[in-house]
Amino acid sequence: MKRFLPFVLALAVFASAFGLAQEYPWTPERPVTIIVPWSAGGSTDSMARIAAAELEAALGQPFVVVNQPGASGSIGTSNALTAAKDCYTWTAGAASDLGTYIVLDMLQTALSDWHLYLTVANTAVVGVNANSPYQDFQQLIDAMAAQPGQISVATAGQSSGGHNAMELIAEATGVTYRHVTYDGGNPAVIATVGGETQVTTQLAVEQAEMIRGGRIRPLAVVSETPLELDGYGTIPAITDWLSGLTIPTNYFGLWVPRGVPEACVQTFDMVWENEIANSEALQRYAAERGAQFTPYFGADAEARAMPMVRQNAWILFDGGKAPVDPSTVGIERP
Repeated sequence: MKRFLPFVLALAVFASAFGLAQEYPWTPERPVTIIVPWSAGGSTDSMARIAAAELEAALGQPFVVVNQPGASGSIGTSNALTAAKDCYTWTAGAASDLGTYIVLDMLQTALSDWHLYLTVANTAVVGVNANSPYQDFQQLIDAMAAQPGQISVATAGQSSGGHNAMELIAEATGVTYRHVTYDGGNPAVIATVGGETQVTTQLAVEQAEMIRGGRIRPLAVVSETPLELDGYGTIPAITDWLSGLTIPTNYFGLWVPRGVPEACVQTFDMVWENEIANSEALQRYAAERGAQFTPYFGADAEARAMPMVRQNAWILFDGGKAPVDPSTVGIERP
């Protein structure tokens, strides 16, 4: 009998886990697709793959990440928006992108069209090639002022976290720059490492390894507080130079369009509250990459995301980068 005890115990554990899974109002019967509307290796892609593994463990079906980059993330997002409302097609990214596609006239959608499930908040870093002459943020701004529109800045495209950060800096300082866009944060960072561009303002999670390896020199974090990056040290806050600058939190996560079954929404609310909120993998990712762990969902998630949407929408419009007046689509000036 003793020889069968481990087998019996294993069956009991399996049955218990199966029973817990069955308590969810909805469980997938086939693999679920998460469309990452950016290239592989960037902030959205890395976060989505970790979240996908957590969801797979919770719900017992594969969550498959599919990269569909293009048009600043609006193509992949559009594909998720128009997919069957059956809970099997999700997308991922920054809530600020999702909320500003409409003012860029890229995609007719708003945060209220989606169920938001946040995972982390990211901060942008002003980073330069390691061989750059710029030793601090002020030197870079002085050079941009002296050479209008000439210093190249790599980002993942219009409305990306890097572009929004650089537009905030441009509005605050009056400088102009040469914008060089890529299909994701990772290629934008690599371009700066390789000397193809002089600066990148992509996210800390995308620059972290290159900063630790001495390939990128971080000049400032686009935040009101310094960033302590594991394996590097302190990156000063941009407000050391631009005092009084207000910088809302830039939340990232997964979303599914409204119209999916209510049981699906109830299930993911439960998963976020019970599993994602305790995810050691996401907490470790945030700590190692200079992000914040922010497992919010529902109305709370939308309320937290809106300040960044409002700021970015108006910066883009006031700077002539967005053709649609945010006030005409329900986005109030901050």
